Amino acid sequence: MVFYPVAMVVEWSGAVTADLHGQAGAGPLTAPGVQPGRRLDAVSRLVVDYLRSVSSLDLWAVTRVAQGSELFLTATAPTAGIPLLVGDSVPFSQTMCRQMISGAGPRVAPDVRAVQAFQAWVAFADAADIKIESFVGMPIVLPDGALFGTLCGFGSRVQSDSLSALEPLLALLSALLSAVLEADMTATNAARERESALRESDVDVLTGLLNRRGWERFIESEEARFRRFGDPAAVIMMDLDRLKHINDTDGHAAGDECIRRAAQILLGVCRASDVVARLGGDEFGVIAVGADPEQAKVLLQRLDQRLTAAGVSGSLGYAPFSVVAGFPGAQQAADAMMYEQKRRRSNSQDATAAPRPAVSPPAQRRPTSAGR
Repeated sequence: MVFYPVAMVVEWSGAVTADLHGQAGAGPLTAPGVQPGRRLDAVSRLVVDYLRSVSSLDLWAVTRVAQGSELFLTATAPTAGIPLLVGDSVPFSQTMCRQMISGAGPRVAPDVRAVQAFQAWVAFADAADIKIESFVGMPIVLPDGALFGTLCGFGSRVQSDSLSALEPLLALLSALLSAVLEADMTATNAARERESALRESDVDVLTGLLNRRGWERFIESEEARFRRFGDPAAVIMMDLDRLKHINDTDGHAAGDECIRRAAQILLGVCRASDVVARLGGDEFGVIAVGADPEQAKVLLQRLDQRLTAAGVSGSLGYAPFSVVAGFPGAQQAADAMMYEQKRRRSNSQDATAAPRPAVSPPAQRRPTSAGR
């Protein structure tokens, strides 16, 4: 196997970081029209494809470590022995990356079965029919030094000790990815501040929440960012029950008061970082930023309790964001869960009762091509 000289990679990585920070001029490897992108996903793709082309390992990936899982953000094509896809996640506690980061395991392992610290992963992989016999990995860190994820490679065969020659190159490329991550996050945060100011005009007059246009603008701007960074989030959907009956029986003023009360309950339960919107009529949506599925379920249950205590009947559903299905897939799954609860309520003899929401959202389907 022939490797490009490290000096050549240094020159390439310097051009990437210069481009990220807006410096003039491109290096010899960044001619006009082929300059590396400014975003983590674009540079991650360049890195894993490069490593796949110059090494004997079968699969290379950039991962995100968050909330107990290691998520595959960018990866080369899966192989028969290593069927790992973008969007897949594995328990971080069992991964070789965790042992590597803690110092209990090496960064380069030509034979993973010979490493005692990797035996939990070996058992997990054998049970899952994943054939990984060799491994290399390096951490990718956030600007404050905290762990973001890893740059890692896997082989379906035991390698020779010459695999260790990859370590300096991996250290360089993981440092490059950390620098790209910092620049991307800085640019993203600045863009979010600008967009937050613009969203102030996208307000529902009756409730003071975001309106549908603001909701859709948030999803449009954040979809690629959440996929790029692998940030956790969940979508909660709520539809008020029997609002038409209230309007017809007690008048639209009573219906408007019910809508305002529901909005205040949402604001009281949700966190300042969450996105809360009235999507139209009796429909509301919440994007719980940073919430894992368990936290979203707790939030849903608290919301249900507060609605019941206030005498407001609403059907609820939730679903976690995934880098495969995105926010549209999560909203569709949350809607399906919410409408199933509404159907059960409409079939119940006690239409005014507020049964507890289901505890598990429907599964989100993996698109046939997105994100791969």
